[in-house]
Order: sequence, then structure tokens, then C-alpha cells
Amino acid sequence: MAEYDFIFKPFEEMTPEDYARVGFKSGLEVHQQLLTEKKLFCHCPAGKYQSNYNAEILRHMRPTLSELGEYDGTALMEFKTKKDIIYRIHYDTVCTYEMDDTPPFIINDQALDIALEVGMLFNAYIVDELHIARKQYLDGSIPTGFQRTAITCVGGKIPYKDRFINLIQMSIEEDSCREVSDVGHKRIYITDRLGMPLIETVTYPEMKTPQEVAEVNNILRRLVRSTGKVRTGIGAGREDVNVSVTGGTRIEIKGVPNIKRIPLLTYNEAMRQWNLLRLRESLKEKGITPDTFSAEYKDVTKLLRKTHYSPIGNSVKNGGKVNCVIVKGFAGYLKWQTQTDTYFSKEISDRVRVIACLTTLPNIIHSDSRSENISSSEWHAIRKHLGCTSDDVAIVVWGADQDAETGAKEIIIRCKEATIGIPSETRQALRDGTNGFERILPGPERMYPDTDLPPVPITSERLLAIRNQMPEQIWKREERYTSMGVPADLVPDLAVSKFAQIFDFAVSELKINPKVAATAIIQYPKRLKRMGFRPVLTNEVFNTIFSALASNKILKEAIFYILLDFAKEGRIVEALFPRPCTNEEITGRINAELIVLKRIEMYNPDKKADLFLGMVMNELRGRADVNVVKKMIEEKLSGAN
Repeated sequence: MAEYDFIFKPFEEMTPEDYARVGFKSGLEVHQQLLTEKKLFCHCPAGKYQSNYNAEILRHMRPTLSELGEYDGTALMEFKTKKDIIYRIHYDTVCTYEMDDTPPFIINDQALDIALEVGMLFNAYIVDELHIARKQYLDGSIPTGFQRTAITCVGGKIPYKDRFINLIQMSIEEDSCREVSDVGHKRIYITDRLGMPLIETVTYPEMKTPQEVAEVNNILRRLVRSTGKVRTGIGAGREDVNVSVTGGTRIEIKGVPNIKRIPLLTYNEAMRQWNLLRLRESLKEKGITPDTFSAEYKDVTKLLRKTHYSPIGNSVKNGGKVNCVIVKGFAGYLKWQTQTDTYFSKEISDRVRVIACLTTLPNIIHSDSRSENISSSEWHAIRKHLGCTSDDVAIVVWGADQDAETGAKEIIIRCKEATIGIPSETRQALRDGTNGFERILPGPERMYPDTDLPPVPITSERLLAIRNQMPEQIWKREERYTSMGVPADLVPDLAVSKFAQIFDFAVSELKINPKVAATAIIQYPKRLKRMGFRPVLTNEVFNTIFSALASNKILKEAIFYILLDFAKEGRIVEALFPRPCTNEEITGRINAELIVLKRIEMYNPDKKADLFLGMVMNELRGRADVNVVKKMIEEKLSGAN
């Protein structure tokens, strides 16, 4: 095991050199919903979410042969689960196309234009002709059993640190259903999200640490948001993260909902793969290889029919079956650590949960951990019945007859895979930063041409029209804003703001100070949000305010108060804007507040001027220049002394 002698440190202690030692590599598949009025291949409204429904439809998914006469491994795995797939549909958001009862409409031009625009922002090569393909999905997330998808561009790159991250391709495709529950042999979906347009951007595995994966993901997210043509909010953007280490294989962590969770998730997956490779080497040293691997299972229901261990006892009372798998030479290995506070036994439990549909946990017990399950005498009887030695491990699984049978077979499959290395899997992101088995990783057999839709030519005229109105790339915006003197903490948000064009207009045409314009667009809405207001700001609102500022009808101090009034009233009236004070008005207010100030007992005299300034500005409410007022106060206080 010399090659795998490195032991993973805690997450906070890992260094770039440590990740280089294990050969950490990661790539991204970023999915982003597009802001369109209609769905991708029908005329149903997009973005209309509903919790209620008018009807339910039951379906069973079956695998089909690919164009080459082969079955996809994921499809075969899903077929093993024998799931009842139930779709909850609402008449306002679903039509017969989604239920595969009518052919698709021609692809949504609005969605395609957005996808092409994003491809150009990535400096990618746009395809000359769009070809729609079908991608099998037998988990039930799409009622037809396949997703319609098309590659819009290939190549492309984004700047990152001192190098570029290269892109493989970008596709446009229809979104899947929202899962409601998945218990036993029943999986339930809501179909309102189904068919909404989204883009999938795939990078090469060029990120070298977990932190780099999150940072690159953030650049991709910000770039598409800079168009103002994508949806935001929970579920609008989702990431699949691909991870591998030296000697491992590509593992896809599916549906990561939050970029902040990526570093810990990818760290744990790298640790899992490394530790599974160490496990394989340890087994090899014991002489356990794919060729020498030995395991069997037997029905032990009779031996445990009177057990006091309630999960098994209740199952047997309800007519369930109990199987025990004996894995030769595996004693101690189910306690082998894979991820943080996670062990090889969970690799087995996950397979049983997903494929045998034994979703109530615990769904297995094993002789490597005898605490709080069946008694020692019951373990002794089982081991004797199966001829188990002290070097073997016994794994018990229970449930309905067919499920217990499937579970026992999956236990043997997963244990044998430990002698080979890392099985290619799609894994589910868990809240604690670890991941669990979701399904076998799909292969190329799941893709085949769609015969219902013709190719779509991408003309040079169409691309020119898109290019003429697309935004500047965010890294160019950031460089330009920094050179203009925009505060560093405002630059990232401004670069992706939907009001970036208004900012440019205000600065270049109206000659507004860049810091003032950026503060109004980025900082003031956040301040309003902290106060409990969420106004729907528009280009018209900012244009009206900046025009008034440029013509000296208001001072910059008035901008926040105008936005506050808009948040309260829902409208903007230029006639009600705070008008600038005269020097006489300022002097009068200073004299009035000075009387109040003299009545206040000051514990810190050094703060007197600041307090005085705040009192005066609060009363003038955006009608006076803070620097003018500050100077007049200083003169007043020095004269009073």
C-alpha cells in the first residue's frame, strides 16, 4: 500500500500540495434555467410553480436499446428498483407534450437565443446546425423516459487566477420534474418545472483543489447572470460536480444546490475514492482479488423469527424475509473509513436503499458492529449456519421477499467492487458534506437522435444580432469598473447587475460620479432589504433619479431617501424629490439641533461632532451635502468654544 500511504487530514488542514499528492481533479456541469415566457418544446408557461394539482398519472419505466443495440447501465439499474412513478399535474403548467401524447413543437427561439448569447460570452465555437437528441432518464424525473437536449457550442474558456479554465461544451435542454418523495417502491413528482429551458455548461476537470471548484463555479454563475436573462432563486441554478483522484474514476456528485457546499463535498469525495483505493490494496495484500473473491447468502428468517431486534422482528411478523450474506475474508472492512465519520458499511447500505428500495434505515446490520442489534447468541447461530469463520463478515438484510433477495445480491456486488476499485457512480450531495449512492453513472448508450424534430440552422445573421446586444464579459467589466474608481466591494456585484447598463449610461452620458452610481445601484437596495423592504427596482427608477442628480435637482444624499419612499409607496414622483437646502436653512437647523445637543450628557466628548452631524443630517433628510454640513458644524462648534 506504499502508493496509497497518504492519510487524509481534516478538511481545514488540507493544502494544495496534499491535493496534488492524491491527484485531485474536478470539473463542473452547471445547469441554469433560462428566463423565458414559455417552455422549451411546448407553449406552456415557464416559471409558474404550484403545490396543488388536478390529477395524478402512474407510469412504470422500462429500458430500451440504444442505436447500437446496447442497454445503458443506469437504465438497467433503475429497472431493478421496480418503482411506481407518480406524476402530480396541474392543467395550467402541463400539456399533452410533457406526457408524451403529442409531438414536440419547434424549439423555443427565445431560449435558443439566450443559450447562443451565453456561448458567445464564453468565447465558444457556436454550432452551424442544432441537432436535437434524446437522453434516457429512467429515474422517472421525465415522464417520457428521455430528455430532449442539443449541443449549442463547443470549446470556450474563462480566465481564472493565472490561467484559463477550458469548457468542453454547452447544451440547451428541458428541465425535469421536482421530486416530492421517494419511499420504498413509490416515487412522486410535481411536473410544473418540467420542460422549462435550461443550459448545461461542462468544463474540463482542470480544478486542482475543492476551493478552486467553488470559485470557478461562481465565475460561471455570475457570467450567465450578467445577461439578465436567467432565473434566480432556489433551484434555478444547480451544479453537478465531477471528482477523481489518481487511480480512481470520474464520480459525479449530482444536484449540488449551493456553491458554498462544494469544497467540503469534493473533499469528502476525494477522500472516499482514496480510501477505497487503500481498501482495495489492503484486500489485495490478503489475497482477495476479483478472481478470488467469495461470497454467498442464505435465508435466515427462521433463525431470527423470535428476535427482540424490532426492525427485523416487525418485518418477519409482517411476512418479510431475512437474508444473511457471508463475505469471505472481509472481517473488519465494513468499519473501514471512507468519508468524514462515514464507513464502508454505508456504501453497502446505500446500494440496498436505492436498488432494493429498502429505504427505512437501518436496512442492514453486520458482524463488524454488533451493538444495539441482534443478540450474540443469534449472531453465533447465523455464523454457524453459514459456516462463517472469524475472518469473514456476516451482513444481514431484511424486507419483503423480492427486496431482501435484491438486497443480498447488491451487497455481494458492492463488496466485489471493493476488490476492483471505484465503481462509476452518480452520487447524491448530503447536508453534512458527505455524499451517498444515487445511481450507476450513465454511459453513451443513453443518447440517440430525436426523429420528431428537424435540425435548426444557426445563421450568421442571427449570431450577429445577438452579438450586437449582448453584455460585456464580467472580467472586462470588473477591470473597467476598478479603473473608474468604483469601490472594490461593489465591483463584483455591479459586474453582474441587471442595472450595469444604467450605470454605464449614468457615468458616461450623465457624468455621475462612478462611486455614487455604484452605491445607489448595489449598496442601497441591500440596505433597504435589511430594513425589511424588497422593492422591485427598474431601469426607469434609476434613470429618473440619475437624471435628476445630473441636472442638480437633487443631491447625492437624496438618492437613498427617494428609494426608501419608492419602497414604501411603490411609485416614484419627481415632484416629491427632496430639494437641496439653502445655506440659511442649514444654519437654522444647526442652531436648532445645537440647543438639543447641549441638553445631552456626553460620556465621550470626542464623539460630539459626529453625533451633532447625525442629528442635523437626519432632520435635513437628503437635502444637504454632508461635507458642507460637516464644515458648518465644525465652524459652529469652534465658535461656541
